[in-house]
Amino acid sequence: MTAATQGLKGIPPSLRLIAGLTLAFANFMVILDLTIANVSIPHIAASLGVSLEQGAWVITSYAIAEAICVPLTGWIALRFGSVRTFLFSMVGFGVFSMLCGLSVSIEMLVICRIGQGIFGAFLMPMSQTLLLRVFPPEQQNLGMGMWAMTLLLGPALGPIIGGWLTDNWSWHWIFLINVPIAVIATLGSAVLLRPIETERQSLPIDYVGLILLVIWVGCLQIILDIGRNHDWFSDPLIVALAVTSAIALLIFVIWELTDDNPMVDLRVLRNRGLSISLVVLAISFGGYFAGFVIVPQWQQAWLGFTATQAGYSSSFSAIGALLTAPIVVLLMPRFDPRLLVSAGIVWLAVIGLMRTFWTTDSDFWTLSLPQFVMGLGMTLMMLPIMTLTLNAVEEHEVASAAGLQSFMRTIATAFATSISLTYWGDTQRATRNDIVAVLEPGAAEGSISGLGFSPEATLQMLSNMVEVEATTLSVIHVFWTTSTILLVAAALIWLAPRPKRQGGMSIGH
Repeated sequence: MTAATQGLKGIPPSLRLIAGLTLAFANFMVILDLTIANVSIPHIAASLGVSLEQGAWVITSYAIAEAICVPLTGWIALRFGSVRTFLFSMVGFGVFSMLCGLSVSIEMLVICRIGQGIFGAFLMPMSQTLLLRVFPPEQQNLGMGMWAMTLLLGPALGPIIGGWLTDNWSWHWIFLINVPIAVIATLGSAVLLRPIETERQSLPIDYVGLILLVIWVGCLQIILDIGRNHDWFSDPLIVALAVTSAIALLIFVIWELTDDNPMVDLRVLRNRGLSISLVVLAISFGGYFAGFVIVPQWQQAWLGFTATQAGYSSSFSAIGALLTAPIVVLLMPRFDPRLLVSAGIVWLAVIGLMRTFWTTDSDFWTLSLPQFVMGLGMTLMMLPIMTLTLNAVEEHEVASAAGLQSFMRTIATAFATSISLTYWGDTQRATRNDIVAVLEPGAAEGSISGLGFSPEATLQMLSNMVEVEATTLSVIHVFWTTSTILLVAAALIWLAPRPKRQGGMSIGH
């Protein structure tokens, strides 16, 4: 009998749900912080006397720190124990959240956001790993359902909560609100999770692997964050960062595969089920997140939506996911998870195609209802693929696999944001040129001038109409592209072998 199995018996069944909710809520807090600051950047920049570009480093610094540290989760958990790692990370996240809220300069805020990202990176995969230990195998789909809900709710509610706190209190509270949550989650976890602590192993520190990881991930994240503003590879800085990242990545992979005690255990990728599932997860989550990034910006910049209205519209996908999660949990033990994943991804692709019928005249409900329907299928993709990923590895490799899962999702989010915004902008300019090429300005100007407008006002109105239509058509192009990519991912999941275990991750062998 393993220590994990013994620990499971140490948690009374009546308290397992409370322990699971505590872990899920801790993950929700971390996921929320990925987007809660987005709408507050103008307020932060004005308050601290910096430019919007400097203020954006509040987001970038968090993302870079998180991306670097997430893959280290497996090593950290083995070295210090799963519960100790979770508790220490929760305390660190709470402390740096408080310091972020008390920051009086952009330098202090960015440094504290880095601290938040470091500790938050461990909380995501560790909450997932510990949820698998809290529930017995026959109930682990319930635990994964709780965890997946936080993954979907966090990005949707972040802008809404952040905007409300900033407008009604101040931007400081988007960070300070984490402090009481961190205290409650830490105390609850310390009491409830002690029985499922894992044994510690004395492992040497892989300094070379750590340095290489910091270099290649840090350079890649900076490229994705600033590439659009620097015209990508037309800028020598971007080229230098790309070359540095590629070389560091190559050396990193070779070093980690040959080192006796690697910082990141890449050997778990020998499991075809894990490696294929990670690729499909990255593609499908990236395809989903591309629309999540584009739609709110389009609504606010061109359709006259307020930030709150755009946030509410985006949140409909999370509402749909909440409704179908219990159904998916019941389906998972009965069906091949590859079938559920493939069906969920196809669902997302079909909804993407439905959104290609949107127009500049689409109202709130026309835009929001497809978001809701998309959410209904989101859990059909997310829940089975997470179980499929972790079922492919042995018990002692679960933390490493969970860390790689969170890393792939983080990198997919960064890629989706940068590439979708770049593609949207490039397509908008090309579409505008196409519209102008076939437009008959004389007839259009005559019709508008007949309404009593001056020639200057007529030209401006005509230009605005072209911009709106070009932007909407470019949004539709994004949906066509992401739907095609999603259909590829739906087929790709069938390259993974059918898992030997059904209904949850086995915690004892």
